[in-house]
Amino acid sequence: MRNIIQTNQLSKSYKDFKAVDQVSLSINKGEIYGFIGLNGAGKTTTIRMILGMIRPTEGSCYISGKKVSFNTYSIWSKVGYMVETPYAYPELTVAENLHIFRRLRLISDPNTVTRVIDLLKLTPYAQKKAKNLSLGNAQRLGIAKALLHNPEILILDEPVNGLDPAGIVEIRELLQDLSFNKDVTIFISSHLLSEVAKIATKIGIIHAGQLIQEVETTKLTQLLNRRLLLDAREKNLAVSTLTTAGYSPLLNQDGLIETTNNTAILNPDEIASLLVNKGCPPTRLIVDEENLESYFLRLIGKNGG
Repeated sequence: MRNIIQTNQLSKSYKDFKAVDQVSLSINKGEIYGFIGLNGAGKTTTIRMILGMIRPTEGSCYISGKKVSFNTYSIWSKVGYMVETPYAYPELTVAENLHIFRRLRLISDPNTVTRVIDLLKLTPYAQKKAKNLSLGNAQRLGIAKALLHNPEILILDEPVNGLDPAGIVEIRELLQDLSFNKDVTIFISSHLLSEVAKIATKIGIIHAGQLIQEVETTKLTQLLNRRLLLDAREKNLAVSTLTTAGYSPLLNQDGLIETTNNTAILNPDEIASLLVNKGCPPTRLIVDEENLESYFLRLIGKNGG
């Protein structure tokens, strides 16, 4: 696969503060890359450098193999983007705003505006002034502008910010369609790991300016902590039975017996049979898996969060 977006040891410093520190990314054609981090982690600064809005202190960025600089205008014809708060002319309607950006993009066909209005479910608001839009619909307008020229690359900063649950699902399905069916390369930033995990093919986690982990989404669940939790009336006998069997149980702070032994986690039925046969049947038996938010917080905690 060909790298469409690439950064090499990208860094940005403001006096003594390093906002981005040696970030190297490689994003392939048609991939949906989720860039995850807390507010202030360096997501938007990285995006601004990729888009050539600010100069990196160190390192370089490439779009479709061309180095990003202030005079490489040709690469932007393929790129659609929305960074931070989507901007619009407040006194103009949704349709008027989009027609202005259509002309700026040198798109001659006025039906392009109707197409993206329909695509982003903005038809009921087409004649509404931008200043009167809800946060979610202002976000839709920002995404509509990014999609006007059918870009091959889409870079979106917090695209589902302000959207209700139904709107989040709609944007998720739209982005998946663009990636899977139209081979659009998508780079999205967010602080919501669980939401991005539903759409991204690869995830990069940035913390305090540093890229601390990259993982294929299909492998993400393998990194989550899991444990077997159980309770029994005869707790001491249950602990003794599991210890003798080599499962290394312990009593946790909630008074439950737990083990992180992988065999026990994968075979809870065998654990139940063992305890029943030893005269201490479990009154509770569950496999508990860490959620994505907990994993994210645990990961950044290991890195000084």
